[in-house]
Amino acid sequence: MANQEDVFKKVISHAKEYGYVFQSSEIYDGLSAVYDYGQNGAELKKNIREYWWQAMVQLHDNIVGIDAAIFMHPTTWKASGHVDAFNDPLIDNKDSKKRYRADVLVEDYVAKIEGKIDKEVTKAAKRFGEAFDKEQFLATNGRVKGYREKAEAILKRLGKSLEKEDLADVKALIEELEIVCPVSGSKNWTDVKQFNLMFGTQLGATAESAMELYLRPETAQGIFVNFLNVQKTGRMKIPFGIAQTGKAFRNEIVARQFIFRMREFEQMEMQYFIKPGTQQEWYEAWKEKRMNWHLSLGMGEANYRFHDHEKLAHYADAACDIEFKFPFGFKELEGIHSRTDFDLGSHEKYSNKKLQYFDPEENKSYVPYVLETSIGLDRMFLAVFSNSLQEEELDNNTTRTVLKLPAVLAPTKAAILPLLKRDGLPEIAQKLFNELKWEMNVAYDDKDAVGRRYRRQDAIATPFCITVDHQTLEDETVTIRHRDSMEQQRVKLAAVKEIITKAVALKEWLGRV
Repeated sequence: MANQEDVFKKVISHAKEYGYVFQSSEIYDGLSAVYDYGQNGAELKKNIREYWWQAMVQLHDNIVGIDAAIFMHPTTWKASGHVDAFNDPLIDNKDSKKRYRADVLVEDYVAKIEGKIDKEVTKAAKRFGEAFDKEQFLATNGRVKGYREKAEAILKRLGKSLEKEDLADVKALIEELEIVCPVSGSKNWTDVKQFNLMFGTQLGATAESAMELYLRPETAQGIFVNFLNVQKTGRMKIPFGIAQTGKAFRNEIVARQFIFRMREFEQMEMQYFIKPGTQQEWYEAWKEKRMNWHLSLGMGEANYRFHDHEKLAHYADAACDIEFKFPFGFKELEGIHSRTDFDLGSHEKYSNKKLQYFDPEENKSYVPYVLETSIGLDRMFLAVFSNSLQEEELDNNTTRTVLKLPAVLAPTKAAILPLLKRDGLPEIAQKLFNELKWEMNVAYDDKDAVGRRYRRQDAIATPFCITVDHQTLEDETVTIRHRDSMEQQRVKLAAVKEIITKAVALKEWLGRV
């Protein structure tokens, strides 16, 4: 576990050192669980957002995008259930005076059990070598089966207790598992209580006339209240989807794990409106589509898994998460939910406006069902960043730190490096830079020895370095160095743009799966 903690510390340190993520208001000692994205982080975040948007909207002729306001009429949150039910179960340790999410304490306990399973698998893999069959081992090893059964039983009980809002049993579970406070090490717990996560604010010129509002805790409701506007103006026929990316706000009491759980974060959501009765087939279809999107980035199939919800929201008839293996274990990256007709039906009731679709084939109107895909952009950033950061042992007994971001997402696609600052090399390099900058983000770097410049670009995640040297003057060729393999190839100056453009093209990546 300590090793994984060290890995995560390196992720956080690298993110700051290379301009990806900074603590918000750092000169004032920061603001807890709020982060700023630096010059490279802003680019990576934008590229992830665009990769999602292009896959979701550009490549689907029946999905359109909107950008709804953060402020919404307060009745919106009554209709959505957030005023009454958007709570987290919290528990305090009496000795450390620290507050924790009760469900997260239990989930962390289960993660330790899963860590024991991973250790057993690693040991067995070493023992059996190439003959090792992981699936068979997981299914037949007595110790592993015992760990799995224990973990499943704990999560099942937690899910049932939360569903019934039996907070006393959640506390009883924490006590039975002998879970200790990470700070004080004691088991001296308070009762579990519910805490609403919405940030309140006011709209109005004076305190007397101000309207009580909330900062939106999710982007989905902006889609639901605009359902008819989009359907009619876009002449959309069911099934169709509405996508949106944007900021959401939650007063997370136990925000932690860097940008994994923040108070201000960004979501990428798509609500797919369907005919009632077809939700199961669309649920399975979108599970497959979304997993394929993740796999297209080449971060390893073993790092993803589906996790079916033990506790379903009151409006859902099916729900699962796509979980990713972060440095701190498998955690939720994306949710896929069959929301039935709860959302539109509830807004219809509270607004007294009809939110129905006239189906010409059925010759009747009905409230559509909704299939939702929802992914945290910041979590996706962390998944990509932490998976890509690697330390490699080289042949000459040195190491290099390299950030192997998928080239399609990398903030800077290529760095142009004149070997020397003389002999006409900078002029050729500058000309190439000026040509490429119209197509993609490129950098110009002429400081230090070329080997050091390579290392710097490796750490920043630049997939290609193009070196202009004296041979360029003779035959108009340059060296392209590939970040991941460190291989170098000599190519014509005129071919550089096509080579790099192809390597970072959307079709090259999304077309893989």
